[in-house]
Amino acid sequence: MVKVAVIGGGLAGSEAVYRIAKEGIPVDLYEMRPSKMTPAHRTGYFSELVCSNSLGGKEITTGAGLLKKEMEMLGSLIVEVAKREAVPAGGALAVDRERFAKGITEIIESMDNVNVIREEVKEIPKGYDYIVIATGPLTSPDFSKSLMEITGEEYLYFYDAIAPTVDAETVDFSKGFWGDRYSKGEGDYFNCVLTQEEYERFYNALMEAEQVPLKDFERAVFFEGCLPIEEMARRGKETLLYGPMKPVGLIDPKTGKQPFAVVQLRKENKEGTLLSLVGFQTKLKYPEQKRVFRLIPALENATFVRLGSIHRNTFIQSHKLLEPTLILKKDKRILFAGQITGVEGYVASASTGILAGINVVRMVKGKQPVVPPKTTMLGGLVHYITEPKEELQPMNPNFALLPPLDKKVKDKQKRKLLKAQRSLSDMEEFTNLYL
Repeated sequence: MVKVAVIGGGLAGSEAVYRIAKEGIPVDLYEMRPSKMTPAHRTGYFSELVCSNSLGGKEITTGAGLLKKEMEMLGSLIVEVAKREAVPAGGALAVDRERFAKGITEIIESMDNVNVIREEVKEIPKGYDYIVIATGPLTSPDFSKSLMEITGEEYLYFYDAIAPTVDAETVDFSKGFWGDRYSKGEGDYFNCVLTQEEYERFYNALMEAEQVPLKDFERAVFFEGCLPIEEMARRGKETLLYGPMKPVGLIDPKTGKQPFAVVQLRKENKEGTLLSLVGFQTKLKYPEQKRVFRLIPALENATFVRLGSIHRNTFIQSHKLLEPTLILKKDKRILFAGQITGVEGYVASASTGILAGINVVRMVKGKQPVVPPKTTMLGGLVHYITEPKEELQPMNPNFALLPPLDKKVKDKQKRKLLKAQRSLSDMEEFTNLYL
C-alpha cells in the first residue's frame, strides 16, 4: 500500500491532507501543536490564523479574491469553511478565527483515511512513498536542520509581526465612527480619529518606544506587505498618514470633514467583542505597546487581550529547489507547500497545499504531476517562486503575476476584470483536464 505523509497542520497542510484523503488515499498528518507550540500560535487547531482574521478581498478584481475563486473551483476546504464562519469586514473575507480553525480540525479528524500524529517531526520520516512538507514559516529548529541537509541550501528569512487585539467593551466609541473607506461595504470598521496634535504625540512616542531586541546573529529583513508600524514610522513623519493611518476616503459624520489621521479597528469574531488594530503589527515591548497605543484617543482605556509580537518566518529558496509542480528537484518523493515555499499570506499558502495534494494524488495513480497555466493566479504564483532569479522575496497574489492581455486596455479596473475572466476560464479548462 502507498504511504503518504503531510508534515504541518496549517492552511497548506490541511488543504493537502483533505485533497489526498478525499481520493481514498491513506495519509498521516504530523502536527507538533499543542505539545510543542510556536511563538505565534495559541491553540492546537489546524489552520489557526495568527496575524489577521482576513483572507483578503472577495472581488475577483483583487489578487486574493481571484485566487479564492480558483481555489473554490479546485474544491478548497479552507474557502468552504471560511464562508461558513465569515464575519462582516466590508469587501474582505474575514472569519471568526476560533470557529474557523475548529471547523477545519473537526472535518480533517473525522476523515476515514487521515491518521493524525501529534508530535514534532525532527527529520524527514522514513518509509513514505510521498511526503508533503508544509511546516510553515515557523518551522522548528530541529526540522530546519534536517531540511538544510536534504536541500543543500541555506534559508532565506524575514520577520513577520502580529497586530494587537483589544476588548471592544473598553473602546471609547465616542472618539471615532464606523465606516468603510469610500463608503464601500457596510461600515464594518471603526475609525479612531486623531487630530494633528494627537497624531504628533503618538508618532513621537512610537519613535521613542523600546523594541524587542534581535539576536546578534539575526538580520532584520521585513516583508514589505507586513512591516511593523514602527519600521514604517522610521521612514518619515508622514509615512503612516499614507499607510495604516491614512484618512483618505473617510468622512467623520460629526464634522463632515476628513480626519487628520485614523486608526481602523476590525472585528476579530462574529460577535464583534474583539477588535484588531488594522496594519498595526509591531515588535515593541509589551509595556510599550500599551503605553503608546493608548495615546490613540479611542483606546485611552483599552484592554489589550492580545499584544503584538515578532517572529522569524523561514522560507526555502524555491527558485533553486522546486519544480513549478512544487516537487523537490533533488528528491521527487518530496513536495513543499505553504509559506515555506515563499508565497505570502493565508490564501496563497492554502492554494499551494491544494496543488501539492493534487500532484500527490496524480503520482499515486501513476499520472504526471501538473501545474495550472501562468494565466491563472495560482499558476502565476508557483511560477514566480520557482522561476530563476537572483533572490526570492515573498510574494502575495497580485495581478502583476499574470501575463498581459492580448489587447491593450487602459482602464486599470477593466484590465483586472479581463485578466480575472481569462484566469477563471483557463482554470476551468485545467480542472476539466486534470481533476
